[in-house]
Amino acid sequence: MKKIHAIIMLAAFCGGAHAAAPTPESKAAYAQAKDNAAVAYKAARAQCDAITGNPKDVCVEEAKAARVRAEQEAEAYYKNTLKAYTASRLKIASANYDLDRAKCGALAGNDKDVCISQAKAALVAAQADAKADKRAIEARADAREDKRTAEYKVAREKCDAFAGAAKDSCVSAAKTQFGK
Repeated sequence: MKKIHAIIMLAAFCGGAHAAAPTPESKAAYAQAKDNAAVAYKAARAQCDAITGNPKDVCVEEAKAARVRAEQEAEAYYKNTLKAYTASRLKIASANYDLDRAKCGALAGNDKDVCISQAKAALVAAQADAKADKRAIEARADAREDKRTAEYKVAREKCDAFAGAAKDSCVSAAKTQFGK
């Protein structure tokens, strides 16, 4: 969870909210990561066949969770959008919830109820964190754009002191500097 959180924060600070088109190299890396996840899942799943009962269920869910994590991290990195990173975190949280529920299967009575409640609480917390991080990143991007617009207006206002070609040159420079 911390790894994907760090990736999201890095993407936000590097302007990840504005995605670039995926390159052929990144598409190949994404396909390779998905293939690796599938191979690792099949190998882990094969090891689970030797086990019976609830430990087998837990083993299978661990394999699924590992596959989901690998695929979702690769997809988020490939798409490189805030939406993709958030969706990735939500799917990983759901897979971890399924794993936690499987672990609760070995328990009985109140212990099982408490275990399921803890699993649900962890899911809700992970989902809330992902959504809150998305909103925080979007707010920073909006604030950055508002600041840039205000700075542009100041630069335009400074250009009013000039006339003719000098003013046109000043306005053009301001537009170029602030991307307007």
